[in-house]
Amino acid sequence: MRRVLVVMAVLLFVGGFAQAGQAEDGGGRVALIGVPGLHWNDITPNDTPNLWRLAGASAIGSLSVRTVGSLTCPYDGWLTVSAGTRSASGYSCGAPPAPEASGQGAVIPDYRYLIDVAGQRNAGTLGEALKAAGQCSVAVGPGAALALADRSGAVSRYLASPDQVKAADLTQCRMVAAEVDDLIRPYLASGKLPRVPDQLGAPERRAALRQADAKAGALLSALPADATVILAGLSDHGSVPHLRVAMLRQPGAQGRLLGAASTHRDDISILPDLTATALTTVGVPVPDTVVGVPLQVSAQSATIDRLRRADATAQTIRSVKGIYFTVVAVLQVLFYLIAFLLLRRRKGLPWVRLAAVALASLPVSSYLVNLLPWSTLPGLIGGALGCTAVITLLACAGPWRRSPLGPLTVVAGITALTLAGDLLTGTTLQLNSIMGYSAEVGARYYGLGNIPFALLATGTLLATTTIAHYFPGKVGVAAVAVLGAFAMVLGGSGMGSDFGGVIAFVPGIAVTALLIAGKRVSIVKLGAFCVAGAVIVMTFAVINYLQPPDKQTHLGRFVGQVLSGEALEVILRKLSAMLATLLSPNLMPIVIAATAFLVYAILRPEQASAGVVPAAFTYSPALRAGLIGTLVSGVLGMLVNDSGAAVLSMALALAIPLLLSAGISALPRPSVPSVGEQLARVTK
Repeated sequence: MRRVLVVMAVLLFVGGFAQAGQAEDGGGRVALIGVPGLHWNDITPNDTPNLWRLAGASAIGSLSVRTVGSLTCPYDGWLTVSAGTRSASGYSCGAPPAPEASGQGAVIPDYRYLIDVAGQRNAGTLGEALKAAGQCSVAVGPGAALALADRSGAVSRYLASPDQVKAADLTQCRMVAAEVDDLIRPYLASGKLPRVPDQLGAPERRAALRQADAKAGALLSALPADATVILAGLSDHGSVPHLRVAMLRQPGAQGRLLGAASTHRDDISILPDLTATALTTVGVPVPDTVVGVPLQVSAQSATIDRLRRADATAQTIRSVKGIYFTVVAVLQVLFYLIAFLLLRRRKGLPWVRLAAVALASLPVSSYLVNLLPWSTLPGLIGGALGCTAVITLLACAGPWRRSPLGPLTVVAGITALTLAGDLLTGTTLQLNSIMGYSAEVGARYYGLGNIPFALLATGTLLATTTIAHYFPGKVGVAAVAVLGAFAMVLGGSGMGSDFGGVIAFVPGIAVTALLIAGKRVSIVKLGAFCVAGAVIVMTFAVINYLQPPDKQTHLGRFVGQVLSGEALEVILRKLSAMLATLLSPNLMPIVIAATAFLVYAILRPEQASAGVVPAAFTYSPALRAGLIGTLVSGVLGMLVNDSGAAVLSMALALAIPLLLSAGISALPRPSVPSVGEQLARVTK
């Protein structure tokens, strides 16, 4: 009996060992090489031959390195890889701290600062996941140590520099991370990210690139042949954010685009994706707190020139965006001032109407220009102005021009249809658009942005009230409710992934429909509509949260943040951003001028606008309902979105000029006396 028990014990031990070996064999090797500040313009056959060859053997894409702030220092970049979510070291941002040797490994001094002071509760997620799975790791350089440290700040194996690495060092563990900091180190002597331009192509940078390329080449030659290689430009370098380098070398990836489901883009990934990719490759479960997903190799072919153009496009948009909003603000204020003077004297009304339609056409033109193959700043500006001219001509020259609501319907309809169509086709018009978003900023990569939400809501409400004008009663109410709900679902579902927009859009639709139906809207009803919007968007969020991680949007991740207790920090950060917009010199003048003109025009119609606004409301009560619904959505959208005043300002920038264009056409025409009446006057 004893022999039987011994044999069984041996068999169980061997079986368990075999299973452990199979589990161990279930994962592969991965090496993350971080080159902070690396840009696709840096990589050339002459200056960086090793990186050039690696790019040719890899899937390549753009990496958005955005963390908490607008610029990412190396410390924040490596810390984000460690946490698997956007993280920041606070006032100590700069170079990662140098670890203190401890046996084969090392310990990062004052590591608890990140958790206790900087509030980065997820710091050490990558290292803890590896440790819990029984996987060791090798860190080369301070940044790599920060990425692989566990919650106590310890790394099991550490080498201070790539110069110290031998091939045997990189075969000890399945996870290797290495920092090549030559592009950043000369500028971080003060411990801070420099506030100077990147100076791509400068002689000093080219010399640093050659050093970085040599170190990266030595690491690549020492790695085991079966290792998956991830090379990433992990941080910004200078005062302007850029898209950085992302490469993935693994079988079947050569020459393909590299993206991720986290961005819904085939060519763009984010820093937390590196965390998820490393853990997945070595066969370790990805913790729920990691917001990134494994990198995806697209079926599309890739070239370095394409990725260079992607960043150049983003930089062109960045260079013109502030000027564009300033011009729009100035034009809006001047328009209301000139319109006020001309309307009081009943002069130049056709020109005021034409200017109003053109001004309202500007926002949607900032998206439609992306249908054109522009590649330079003059091409962008010329294309946007050309789109504005075409929309204005279409609105004012068609057979509908004689109707007071004709031009309004055309502009509002084009605006709503453009943004709805963009949502249905992958939001290619909003990405890298003047009034949309760009990947290097990292606020959003897909879906419905806050300003586009304001324009979609306003365009939808104004266009549907035209239907209600011509088909009053139940048909008009149904048109507003059904088409408004369709636009709202587009914005709040996975296609739009707009959280605050749903909360603001639902009350706007409901108020408009009730007013068209002749019902009274009370404060209690308005509050109930707001609650309904919150319930709807949380339903979208919960449904999205139940999807696999690679299918989740930030709606689903917000539910995860609620469950983990991180949601309050997110809400406070967005509230702070919203309040900051109230001081914007580009946004608030639009809000103040448009609101003041509207209020004065309603309270003192003959003095302010020759009765234009009352004439519009008299002609079309449905238009009045649509405007009130627009204001409700705009104000609520300002309060619940981090873009704040931008939401209300763009809603007003579209709605008020169109209201004036309708009112001018609705003014009673002065009667022309007949020939008999004129003769009678002469003979008296």
